[in-house]
Amino acid sequence: MLGPLQVRGKDGPLRVPPGRQEVILAALLLEANRVVGTSYLVDLIWEDNPPETARTQVQICVSRLRKLLAGADSTVSISTRPPGYVLHVDTGDVDSLLFTGLVAMARRQRDEGDAEKAVALLKSAVALWQGDSLTGLVSGPLANKARQLDEERLGAVELRMQLELELGRHDRLVGELQLLTHENPLRERLRGQLMCALYWSGRQAEALEVFRTGRRILDQELGLAPGRELRGLEAAILAGELPPPLRTPRPRAERTQTAPAPAAGRAGGEGRVAPGGAEHATDRDDTGGPAPEQHSPAAGRDAAPGRSDAPSHDARPQQLPAATSDFVADEAQIAVLEKALTSGRDRKAVGLAVITGKPGTGKSTLAVNIAHRLAETGFPDGQLYCDLRGTGTPATTLEVLGRFLRALGIPGQLIPDSLDERAEMYRTRLASRRLLVVLDDAATESQVQPLLPGSRDCAVLVTSRARLTALPGAHRVELDVLDEERALKLLSRIVGQERVEGESAAAEALVRTVGRLPLALRIVAARLAARPHWTLASMVHRLANERHRLDELAHGEMTMRASLSLTYNGLAPEDRGLLRMLSMSRTPTLPGWLAGALLDDDRPVPSDLMEPLVDMQMLDVVGVERSGGYRYQFHEIIRVYAREQLAAHDAPEERRDALTRMAGGWMYLAQEAHRKVYGGDFTVLHGDAPRWAPPPSCTEELLTDPLAWFDAEQAALCAMVEHAADEGLHDVSWNLATTLVTLFEVRGHYDLWEQTHVRALAAVRKAGNLRGTAAVRASLGSLYMSRNEFDMARQALSSALDVFQALDEPQGEALCRRDMALIARTNGEDDTALDLYERSLADFDRAGDVVGRAIVLTQSAHIRMRRGETDAAQIQLDEALEIYDGVGYLGGRARTLRRVGQLLLERDELDLAVLTFTEVLELCRDSGDVIGEGHLLRDLGHAFALMGRPDRARYFFDRAVAAREQIMDFGGGALARLDLARLLQDEPGRSRELLAPALEVFANRGMKRELAETRRLLGTG
Repeated sequence: MLGPLQVRGKDGPLRVPPGRQEVILAALLLEANRVVGTSYLVDLIWEDNPPETARTQVQICVSRLRKLLAGADSTVSISTRPPGYVLHVDTGDVDSLLFTGLVAMARRQRDEGDAEKAVALLKSAVALWQGDSLTGLVSGPLANKARQLDEERLGAVELRMQLELELGRHDRLVGELQLLTHENPLRERLRGQLMCALYWSGRQAEALEVFRTGRRILDQELGLAPGRELRGLEAAILAGELPPPLRTPRPRAERTQTAPAPAAGRAGGEGRVAPGGAEHATDRDDTGGPAPEQHSPAAGRDAAPGRSDAPSHDARPQQLPAATSDFVADEAQIAVLEKALTSGRDRKAVGLAVITGKPGTGKSTLAVNIAHRLAETGFPDGQLYCDLRGTGTPATTLEVLGRFLRALGIPGQLIPDSLDERAEMYRTRLASRRLLVVLDDAATESQVQPLLPGSRDCAVLVTSRARLTALPGAHRVELDVLDEERALKLLSRIVGQERVEGESAAAEALVRTVGRLPLALRIVAARLAARPHWTLASMVHRLANERHRLDELAHGEMTMRASLSLTYNGLAPEDRGLLRMLSMSRTPTLPGWLAGALLDDDRPVPSDLMEPLVDMQMLDVVGVERSGGYRYQFHEIIRVYAREQLAAHDAPEERRDALTRMAGGWMYLAQEAHRKVYGGDFTVLHGDAPRWAPPPSCTEELLTDPLAWFDAEQAALCAMVEHAADEGLHDVSWNLATTLVTLFEVRGHYDLWEQTHVRALAAVRKAGNLRGTAAVRASLGSLYMSRNEFDMARQALSSALDVFQALDEPQGEALCRRDMALIARTNGEDDTALDLYERSLADFDRAGDVVGRAIVLTQSAHIRMRRGETDAAQIQLDEALEIYDGVGYLGGRARTLRRVGQLLLERDELDLAVLTFTEVLELCRDSGDVIGEGHLLRDLGHAFALMGRPDRARYFFDRAVAAREQIMDFGGGALARLDLARLLQDEPGRSRELLAPALEVFANRGMKRELAETRRLLGTG
């Protein structure tokens, strides 16, 4: 893999036929053990205009590969899994996966201070390579993968060189570094490492010659000067002030601190200067070299006397980069920023504006365009510009002041050495000028503050991915993604109005797919502009596969991955880890406690862990919970990037442990919410999956109103059921699904009830989990019964009961018999129902479930009432009410009071019955029990019909029909229609209109008694 594509079977190398089979096998190996879509494979083979038989040809190639692998007795196999194929292989048998794992282990050893072990691991990783990756197969998206692998190899080599230099092995590295620099002449980091190795080996002249050679190559090949880091190294070598390497790596806490890079010809403070000149280049970027200087030269040594390129004393700096011609302006936003920058003279203070936003939102583009608009009219004395590199190795304030002073006409030899003196000279130089300072990509307030002029005639415009809230007097504008109108306008300006209008639906889908993020949209638009034969729809198709989306978001120098990696690499290691783990969640938004679960951190306010990611715009705050905590959300492209980093840096067992804690957190909260609703752990079965408990104060605040919490987290909880099922966490999947019936039953969410249970049932069956299978089947039986689908309910409950009896699970037996009794009661089989209720009571008593007992007492009391056994019914209802009052279960109390109201009807105490039904109706509405509300509306209709008040009865029956059918409960709606039709027998037209839909429902659901009466009323029975 790491080199030309090679596959070895049991008896030696396999010959993979070149061409399509080789391309497909390479693509499958790069995504080993993960699904690769057929559409993606088609795109790899036919980048443009694939034939109609393309998918068939891919199938043929896969079939031939299967035969090849099977015939060679290889451990590798290919299976079909929609929407494509999976290549199954042990991760240790794929060089690219083995390489990634070794490098990740090396980085962890480095972070833990064991440089020796890290070097050994890196040597093993690089030894896997046999040349450039996928030689002969580099085209299209596969080329991006190959380049990424080759880049990772060079990054690993550079990291090893760095660590060995720190260990004092410079003399033995010179030869290897000379070869590497010769092979990679534009790689400035390697060149810097070679310079350090030569200098520390006593070969100063050769180190300087390496710099001069690099400068010549960069000028000839790219027309660029060496970057700041290399220039800083040259200056330090010339001054003889490059500190010796450290013999052992510094402790982790020291390595992660930020220290200034060398400036003004001196080493950057005490301690190591990393090869390439940056104080902490290794911590900043393990895979790439130092950032090239993009604008005027950075301060290395101050300008020497007599330099011919020294600026004149009255220089008018004009350092702004070029404005973007296709810039799509938000004029209201621009007006606010321009006012903040130009109203400084009125306020007697410098105008200061800060533009913040997540990566790719166009902060720099907006700042540069505003600066150009104001250049002549607002600030005629010039514009200073500096990229502060806040997302890389930040530029030092000393360095930036040196640059600005030279641009303002101060000769280099007159620029002071100290920061305070430079800042004083800078403010003095600007005191009589009207000048705009643009500070792009600032890291911190302390980096910006010394660069603020003292004059009210000047203004400063800052961009940053951090919010910089401590800058006094700053006007802040936070950029978000584009609205759809401006996103389409930007697309039109780059690819042409005709193409966008000709594929308007595809254009809208395209801007949605990239989340209306300006940089991502520019990249795809640039690719489309470069390929006029591509349709917009084809680009939407290419972006559809999340796993390859970031590969597609690259064009020339513009890459979405590079933009995100700048911010990502600037995060603290623990924040990077959290970002990666958060990407595992499939929930629409992220609760604050989730960070604690993923990191197994039990701090009282776990959402504090999220805040550094919010500060750096990698997460958005999108809402406030009832508890006062915040809700967070990824931009989708950032989530895709974080998932990519997760796969690259976190071992499978680490991901599994974090996922188990995340699932355990949702399970714990759902279980606690159920307990609060029911007054205890009643009428539910639980599995053995581990729970993760958020801090008690957090749990208490979240579950102040448990049903409201269920409502708010409905989408997240359902997503977790499916996520757990997909990841093999079957115990969580079934337990969470059945616990959610607490919400589904009250709110009438029958579709969600079925959706979650079907997924959970597949998971437990696959795992051979008999208890979980029975629990889900029993719960589905309750669902079918709620829908009046009694035959399906009986089948589900009977199969579940058989398993529970075999497992001697009294709680499960009780639940099944209770629901089977309800079916018998509904069908008029009262003797059977009473027998089942008696056995269910015994089971609940054996399980110690008092609420289950109260539910059975309430339900069986209805049969007693129908038989005229009102005293017996009253005794049962009284006991049930006593239980509910004791545990505080309001829902159960409401249902029992409803039966009390019905008992009052039987006793002809109609006024008291109406009062009772009205009280219960209010309880149902307060708790959001839409099912109970439908029942009570129908009960009130019956009461008023018995009272001889048909108008009121009609009113409540009408509302009962609407309430039931609004939640798709057509069985309950049909019963209410039958009630109303009985009342309206003197209106045959209206009666027939009511009964026609009810007739079909009763027939389909086998409700024989109701079907017979409906036919009688219609005159057809």
